[in-house]
Amino acid sequence: MRNLYLEVSSLDQRAVSKFGLSEEIMMEHAALALKAAICRRFPAGLRVLIVCGSGNNGADGLTLARLLLGEYDVCVHLPFGASSPLAQLQRSRLEALGINHTEIGNAYDVIVDAMFGSGLSRPLGPTAAEVIDRINAMEGFKIACDVPSGLYPNGTHESHVFRADLTVTMGGLKRGLFSDAAKEVAGEIDSCDLGVPRSFYETPSSWQLLEESDLNLPRRIHASAHKGHYGHLSVVCGEKTGAAVIAGSAALRFGAGLVSLISNENVRIPYELMQSHSLPATTTAIAVGMGLGSEFDDEELAQLLENELPMVLDADILTHPILARLLKRQRIILTPHPKEFTRLLRCCEIADIDVDTLQNDRFGYAERFCTAYPNAVLVLKGSNVIIGHHERFYVNPHGTVALAKGGSGDVLGGLIGALLAQGYEPLDAAVQGSLAHTFGAKSWDRGNYALTPFDLIERITHL
Repeated sequence: MRNLYLEVSSLDQRAVSKFGLSEEIMMEHAALALKAAICRRFPAGLRVLIVCGSGNNGADGLTLARLLLGEYDVCVHLPFGASSPLAQLQRSRLEALGINHTEIGNAYDVIVDAMFGSGLSRPLGPTAAEVIDRINAMEGFKIACDVPSGLYPNGTHESHVFRADLTVTMGGLKRGLFSDAAKEVAGEIDSCDLGVPRSFYETPSSWQLLEESDLNLPRRIHASAHKGHYGHLSVVCGEKTGAAVIAGSAALRFGAGLVSLISNENVRIPYELMQSHSLPATTTAIAVGMGLGSEFDDEELAQLLENELPMVLDADILTHPILARLLKRQRIILTPHPKEFTRLLRCCEIADIDVDTLQNDRFGYAERFCTAYPNAVLVLKGSNVIIGHHERFYVNPHGTVALAKGGSGDVLGGLIGALLAQGYEPLDAAVQGSLAHTFGAKSWDRGNYALTPFDLIERITHL
């Protein structure tokens, strides 16, 4: 896991005061990281355009230009001049080496955006918008210095925003780089140290970025175990039987010892799944909401759900009247997509907003919900999944567009339910289920339009 921060200027200031670093030392390390990113990918001699702002992000770009001299054909464009002391200093060093401001030409192999970085706090002016549009339209590999210009700290961005293939971010990881909107513009994200190791530079954060090394699959290690050791998940099967079948199949393939579909009527299901009209006595966890519809009346649902079993709640149950009672209990996980979450916020009287408003502040609304309901675990689905519980939050950035397919969410519910049934704590079940879900999709090696829920389940078995 990696720490995520809303801002890192306080960490920079701490590095100066506690470790005796200077802003200039940190700037040299930032530029060296940018140079290393270029040298790893491109041979010497290629043309590199560096577009620099007037502040310290621009100074990073000017420092990079100096470091690349002699190895690459470097062009520097300064549309706003140099106003910060460090930008003026770095420009004077370049000028002493014979490098001056140039206008943007027509062809470059690498284009570096060093205009605004993470300090953007106001709308872009017409000159900046024009420059961004022009370099976006050019061929060449695009690198953002710290943060793509036009991206705000909360993860929203201007209509005119630099679209990077790679973002090299300085010091700590900025949370705004991992919003759904940022996924369209940040490209691959790398980070660099600024003169001291990360363990010294960073301070604790309530937000964490999930990495591949955090995936911990439910391996079976006890030779004498039987199916009862791995729990019994009951999936409430409503109007749309297929959703429950998908969830149940995912749960069985993800380690649950037994899976039952609870239905009012006999339905056709795969042979490996069981069926019941009431909650089996051996049930260790419940999944409800996937395709629920109006199959069960309020009294029937109450009989199934008013118990102390851990539960994953998805889709239709998130707007059902019984939800108010379920939210008061322990060990529940809610897995809404954005539209469902806006309805949930409205039902809980937290906020009355539309999906666009939510997407512009996913982090903030996730925090508000988890503050209001500290016993619940939230899994807010999206391009970058947010998982929250009370004051602890995780971002899973590994989702792909292959998951934009009906049934993908049912698979996720089944994976999380399987882990709950096996005795995982709800937060751990949410984190591990989400990671398996996204890494299963990432391992899909065919067209990203072609992944089906059962393909996804199969890929997860090979993780």
